[in-house]
Amino acid sequence: MIPFAHKPVMLEECMDGLALKDGGVYFDGTVGGGGHSYEILKRSGAKSRLIATDLDENAIAAAGQRLREFSGRYRIYKSNYKEYERVLEEDGTDKLDGVLLDFGVSSFQLDEVTRGFSYKQDAPLDMRMDICAGLTAETVVNEYSQERLAEIIDRYGEERFAKKIAANIVRARCKGRIERTSQLKQIIEESIPIKFRQNGPCERKTFQAIRIEVNDELGGLEEAVRGLALRLKKGGRICILTFHSLEDRIVKNVFRDLATDCICDKSLPICVCGRRKEVELITKKPITASEAETRENSRAKSAKLRIAERV
Repeated sequence: MIPFAHKPVMLEECMDGLALKDGGVYFDGTVGGGGHSYEILKRSGAKSRLIATDLDENAIAAAGQRLREFSGRYRIYKSNYKEYERVLEEDGTDKLDGVLLDFGVSSFQLDEVTRGFSYKQDAPLDMRMDICAGLTAETVVNEYSQERLAEIIDRYGEERFAKKIAANIVRARCKGRIERTSQLKQIIEESIPIKFRQNGPCERKTFQAIRIEVNDELGGLEEAVRGLALRLKKGGRICILTFHSLEDRIVKNVFRDLATDCICDKSLPICVCGRRKEVELITKKPITASEAETRENSRAKSAKLRIAERV
């Protein structure tokens, strides 16, 4: 097994966005290799504390090693960040001073061949963030109906040739089970006209779509973002890093809704709706990685950071 490595994206922007303070309680819902968590604990002072979650056992082990100098100031739970209510209850924590969610797939997960996340290497079709989970990419590819495959590839991958790809997957699996990433990659390539294969790797969107389905990445995302924002103390910050438009759209809409004040007709003399905004938008538009960072880390190119503050 290769060492767990994950270069945190927009590290300085995230730390600035959290407005860290000594004595604060912070939640890192996607701890990964512990890069962001380490800096939160390092920069926020000796009285601060961190609660973290992740589904990947390798990530949790690596983060534990990374954070060992802060023993007693953090706890990592093997859990989805969407289960934050259970985690916070178990931790005995009610309100938070900061929340960080980084939705990027780690370099380790992409590069470890056996995980099957990447179309760049031949590997078993797996794609599970949690290796104990039941659903794999192989199951999706071989057992979902053609219609459902097309819907997933279209919705989660925003792939214009979703129907053709789904039809060719079903045709190919009639000859034998599709078990390897290389098999799926070939099917996708043969489904896309040559002139459209020049706009970056043509497999990327379909692999992304299947990964999202396997890990239910968008299910409950809106509710979790809203709930975590409302768990913040007054002045607490929530910072969210997204890496594709579907996630970013959900985060943007939740933040915008929470930042909306009275919605009464302006002709009314007084407010009758009783609505009050819950957060202030710190970023009207998302922050993107600098040119210097994207040169060093190509995976930062698609990242968007949105920040809101509890009022």
